[in-house]
Amino acid sequence: MLTIGCHLSSSKGYLAMAKDAVSIDANTFQFFTRNPRGGKAKAIDPDDVRAFYAFAEEQGIKTILAHAPYTLNPAAAEDRVREFALMTFKDDLARMENTPHQMYNFHPGSHVKQGMEVGIAKTADVLNDALNDSQTTTVLLETMSGKGTEVGGRFEELAAIIDRVQLGDRLGVCLDTCHVWDAGYDIAGGLDGVLAEFDRIVGIDRLKAIHLNDSLNPCGAHKDRHATIGNGEIGFEALAAVMNHPLLRDLPFYLETPNDLEGHGAEIAQLRTAYIG
Repeated sequence: MLTIGCHLSSSKGYLAMAKDAVSIDANTFQFFTRNPRGGKAKAIDPDDVRAFYAFAEEQGIKTILAHAPYTLNPAAAEDRVREFALMTFKDDLARMENTPHQMYNFHPGSHVKQGMEVGIAKTADVLNDALNDSQTTTVLLETMSGKGTEVGGRFEELAAIIDRVQLGDRLGVCLDTCHVWDAGYDIAGGLDGVLAEFDRIVGIDRLKAIHLNDSLNPCGAHKDRHATIGNGEIGFEALAAVMNHPLLRDLPFYLETPNDLEGHGAEIAQLRTAYIG
């Protein structure tokens, strides 16, 4: 069965997000844990969580994905920025236990001219401080486009972070199709080769979720401009092939395309017609 959804606003709570998802024939969703530009997180309402779980069970929603704010930069040069990242990470992981056994996605950060090795080490240090034995949440490092001083534009960088983390069994990877394309991985012309490379370097068992996005840029542009499905340089057929690939088809897919709820519904409908069930 295809598990697919989009990014939804968390301002109204879990139940409202689930209802929005069902309204567009989605059976999962992604949301920010707090304002994507940072700030204090909204208090979680236990009654809302209970109502969400009852509704989710009725509708077959099992997997949801939380996304860290963009301001979380564990690889930063400034101590105060890394301290904010650690504080936010710990707070978010504690809050995630209100919906146990789900996933939490984050951008591995930017080394800000310190060098990739330093950035990798600092991101791993924050993860070592933030992760704990009791957590049920799987933390996902997102593949990045490699723009500027981003960490995570190459599979080797993700593997290097994971190798340095003591509780590595709590870690996975979210593959963003726009990002890997922009990073230079040709998923349109050589998907099998890209996945073989990922398996060799990171391990395919680490792959837990897919951000399914088209890109406004040519392969290897090292930018990050998402396009709606089929209206970018990757194209609908290539993205449908990602969705149907034997190594990926059972993973949850999340749209982060520049669209409103109705537009995401149209994209999901189009993708469902292409899914080989």
